[in-house]
Amino acid sequence: MKNTFTIILLFLLFVPMAIMAQERKVQNRPYIDFRRLHYGFFFGLHAQDLELANNGFVTEDGEEWYADVAAYNPGFSVGVLADLRINNHLALRLLPTLHFGEKQVVFRELKSGNKERQQIKSTYLALPIDIKFSAQRFNNYRPYIIAGISPMVDLTVKKQRQLLLKKFDCMVEFGLGCDFYLPFFKLNPELKFCFSLLDVLEKNRDDLLDKSYNKFTESVDKAVAKMVVLSFYFE
Repeated sequence: MKNTFTIILLFLLFVPMAIMAQERKVQNRPYIDFRRLHYGFFFGLHAQDLELANNGFVTEDGEEWYADVAAYNPGFSVGVLADLRINNHLALRLLPTLHFGEKQVVFRELKSGNKERQQIKSTYLALPIDIKFSAQRFNNYRPYIIAGISPMVDLTVKKQRQLLLKKFDCMVEFGLGCDFYLPFFKLNPELKFCFSLLDVLEKNRDDLLDKSYNKFTESVDKAVAKMVVLSFYFE
């Protein structure tokens, strides 16, 4: 533990000295961060996940089904950005976004080993509201962290499937990124982690014509959505 603490202390001392030792360069777009309000757009990739709480429900036929997300397929995200400057380090961001993606859910029967699959496609219309905290700018880069909340609506909910997810969700977001000041615009790569605050599993299955599908809903207590988003902002 003592050696670990020493390494961390040396790292914290060395990094600021290394930054200060760098040669200062001409700044690109030196006044962009002093604007009260500025706009941009972004696109990126994301992966959707669904945390399923199985409960061991046994049907009248003695079947016991378990559900899990078997694969993570990359999705696509696109949106626009409005950035309101609060002070030199804080900004409030509004980011209307569309997320196009899918989740692959596999259901396994414990005794027989039988499997069923469900592809859940989602088109989320999201309205994230984030607080951005930026470090001091040095030359033409400036790291930052973000945190916020993202209400969203799924525009492509399909019924008559094994599981039915609710249309409305709300996620809390955390992430980090870096502003790169280029001669004609500012580029911001950002990695963000999103966790749902709600249970998105619809337990009331009045939509089902084939009542045998009820066993899949009965086998799951709740479903919590997650996402990892890699975005590239242009301001």
